[in-house]
Amino acid sequence: MSDEHGAWHTFGERLVYDNRWVKVGLTNVQAPNGQKWDYHVVHLARIAIALIVNEKDEVLMLWRYRFATEQWGYELLGGMVEEGEDGAATAEREALEESGWKPIGEPEHLISFEPLPGQVTAPIDVYLWHDAEHVGAPTDTEEVGRIEWVPLGRVNELGKKRELLGAGTLVSLLYYLNARNG
Repeated sequence: MSDEHGAWHTFGERLVYDNRWVKVGLTNVQAPNGQKWDYHVVHLARIAIALIVNEKDEVLMLWRYRFATEQWGYELLGGMVEEGEDGAATAEREALEESGWKPIGEPEHLISFEPLPGQVTAPIDVYLWHDAEHVGAPTDTEEVGRIEWVPLGRVNELGKKRELLGAGTLVSLLYYLNARNG
């Protein structure tokens, strides 16, 4: 709770759905105008993303299909942080499982963000590597697609064509490009 002008106040949450990937709660809230009600909040698991950029100014991505939005497009590699696992370790593990490429060196924590804070908690942590080695075929049989090193110069074009899937991919790439040019 905060005493800042415009702050909302919460009075507890009741879970109405709960599994490993998603929880749905009804949070009793009071809006700044004094009205109170139960507000639906979706809680998603913490996600860690690997942003791997090589010396050719290319980023390692997976071209894949997402059934929920019925879209094909590029995504950065990453996944759900397991209980007790460090976010950077998750990003490294997921990159290897999804692509067969193992990030090399110490990761740099690039950014953390919440993509839909109005009604969803979905913490995303992004880690940057500047090198990777190909060690074999992907081992994750669910996250299949075409692995590509995509030139960073194509990011704006791919974004305009709606071929960059998800806030994790968009925020990560745009933040990285802005930070290195700023």
